[in-house]
Amino acid sequence: MAVAVLGAVVLDCPDPVALAGFYARVLGGEVEQHEDWVDLTGGTGTPLAFQAAPGFVPPRWPRPDGSQQFHLDLTVADLDAAEREVLALGATVLDAEDRERTFRVYADPAGHPFCLCAC
Repeated sequence: MAVAVLGAVVLDCPDPVALAGFYARVLGGEVEQHEDWVDLTGGTGTPLAFQAAPGFVPPRWPRPDGSQQFHLDLTVADLDAAEREVLALGATVLDAEDRERTFRVYADPAGHPFCLCAC
């Protein structure tokens, strides 16, 4: 029997409202602000939450001296269409040169890596 259930994935960032807005446009859902916390609600899958982190330093991908710590895999039906949309929303490309692969790697506006996956 499991000890716990995953309640949310929480991302540290410099601006929780802005980053939650980015993911709301990518994944759907509503941005719900609390005193020092922001939730992305109403979407499907595991909930995301965002908290301010003074002195935030984004992960470096791929760097042996700067761990990415974790990343999100976002399943999409059309990699090319999803790529156009996330780039228009402020994502940056980290590794998308191999167009034959079933995934491509990007960074959100705060620098967290995420993959678009057609898996």
